[in-house]
Amino acid sequence: MSKSLIEIAYEFVASHESSVNFSQIWEYVKEQSGLSEEEANKKAGQFFTNMMLDGRFVTLGENEWDLRERHTFDKVHIDMRDVYSDVQTSDEDSEEDDEVEYNRMFDETTNDESSEEESDEEKEESSEGDEF
Repeated sequence: MSKSLIEIAYEFVASHESSVNFSQIWEYVKEQSGLSEEEANKKAGQFFTNMMLDGRFVTLGENEWDLRERHTFDKVHIDMRDVYSDVQTSDEDSEEDDEVEYNRMFDETTNDESSEEESDEEKEESSEGDEF
């Protein structure tokens, strides 16, 4: 039975003492699995996703990968609250800004209309005063 691409990658990374660049991993996996360039191009994205989702691997930044078991939790852990709080803050700010802008525009339109009505009434009153 042949090994999966992710198993081949695991063995390759495990055989190194330190982190390995993704392109090195992918080249090795392609060679060991016998993928043609066309097959490799079709599978590269899914393979990358599988590495991201496989709990045995960890990305160290700069496209460097290693085995999670070689690193302490605090070194490789990403607090998702930090990631999502940044995204939500910017989204909320944008929505709030849009709402403030809408209200400002609505207030200006309403004020302009009421100003026009008042000036029409003032004109009528002043012209009525002229008749006497």
